[in-house]
Amino acid sequence: MTTEIAHHIGGARSAGQSTRQQDVTNPATGAVTGRVRLGSAADVDAAVAAAQAAFPAWSEVPPIRRARVMFKFLELVNQHKDELARAITLEHGKVFTDAQGEVARGIDIIEFACGMPQLLKGDFTDQVSTGMDNWTIRQPLGVVAGITPFNFPVMVPMWMFPMAIAAGNTFVLKPSPIDPTPSLMMADLLKQAGLPDGVFNVVQGDKEAVDALLVHPDVKAVSFVGSTPIANYIYETGAHHGKRVQALGGAKNHMVVMPDADLDQAVDALIGAAYGSAGERCMAISVAVLVGDVANKIIPKLVDRTQQLQVLDGMNLAAEMGPIVTEAARQRITGYIEAGQAEGARLLVDGRGFDGAKAGDGCANGFWLGGTLFDHVTPDMKIYQEEIFGPVLSCVRVPDFATAVQLINAHEFGNGTSCFTRDGNVAREFARRIQVGMVGINVPIPVPMAWQGFGGWKKSLFGDMHAYGEEGVRFYTKQKSIMQRWPESIGKGAEFVMPTAK
Repeated sequence: MTTEIAHHIGGARSAGQSTRQQDVTNPATGAVTGRVRLGSAADVDAAVAAAQAAFPAWSEVPPIRRARVMFKFLELVNQHKDELARAITLEHGKVFTDAQGEVARGIDIIEFACGMPQLLKGDFTDQVSTGMDNWTIRQPLGVVAGITPFNFPVMVPMWMFPMAIAAGNTFVLKPSPIDPTPSLMMADLLKQAGLPDGVFNVVQGDKEAVDALLVHPDVKAVSFVGSTPIANYIYETGAHHGKRVQALGGAKNHMVVMPDADLDQAVDALIGAAYGSAGERCMAISVAVLVGDVANKIIPKLVDRTQQLQVLDGMNLAAEMGPIVTEAARQRITGYIEAGQAEGARLLVDGRGFDGAKAGDGCANGFWLGGTLFDHVTPDMKIYQEEIFGPVLSCVRVPDFATAVQLINAHEFGNGTSCFTRDGNVAREFARRIQVGMVGINVPIPVPMAWQGFGGWKKSLFGDMHAYGEEGVRFYTKQKSIMQRWPESIGKGAEFVMPTAK
């Protein structure tokens, strides 16, 4: 039995005007579980109109009262976190425990957004000139939109809408049509929390809905997470239409293993960071940079651990890795493996032969791929240059630390990176010299906490501000400066010179 998955507009479910639909599948079994509506420009117009109508009243609600709605939403998400995690696993495929972790990281952002009354405080300067004071305030933008990817259908939207809504904006979410159910679950929880109708809206869809949001005159800002080509398109199109844009793109995250590193810890880190969520993370480690003689020591351990991966239905609590999200994605990743072989990389573990029937009952027709490991990868190879977004780990051998830093800095992406070492000076120099936005020292996936902000460098970020944290507050608000004096302090006569402090 399949379920129809619709929009959420003005506080209620809406089938919308478009009749286009797309299958939603369980990646573990390949079975179609739902049909999602693909919104049209008219459906986007309806959602934006609902958000625009709700904005004047919501923006005037005192921040402390908006925060109380967020507190209630936080309580409800905590109550339903396993239901959200299950929905993620059934439509995305990641293992249930990983889905629980995704929801937990989203909860972190809601908790941070509950502090919006403090975060919105401005600055005040008394007596900037005789009888005159100056202060700043931050005000919401209006209707803002989020365009979010399939790989984190709960966490990434939560990077956006709790911050935006708590700051006084209204929101339109366009989630991935691959795993759309969690978006509606979050909409229901927000309504239960007392959020007024129209403040949060969901338009399911594809490029047609995206393009409609990018050109809509009432959408003041767009936040996006996805691949670099689309991030670039979102940034250019949104900016061309006068919008504030925050577009987070792709990644090719390197992990440097120094000769003095604890090899068992490094192996644990590489296996978890490369194959967790089947490598479908923008913070996945896809390149191991092995310095000096460490390669000959660590490669056999990586081969052994990759071969032993527990690739199972994500609802099996013994699973370490689940299926690939779609058959098209599986075929794309397989193409990269073939390209790596053709270019001369040494294929040590080939995940293409994985038998889905071994993953669990009913899984024979799922979108399965085992962990894949390459050695002797070089920077000129396609599997090194491009984001694979799958369970493929490429090992690159370099002679020394300086070459490792050079290698990473030369790559077009700059999202995340890490270095495993016991040497404090190496750690310090790596952190300072590396041209990457998020850096881990003996931390394989350095995803910043809610109050720090998330964002890469180079072609991993288009725009000036990172996601969530204080950067998120700045993104979803505009600063206003106010200067004030009273008649008793104003002198006689017109003033024709530039005002100065006096």
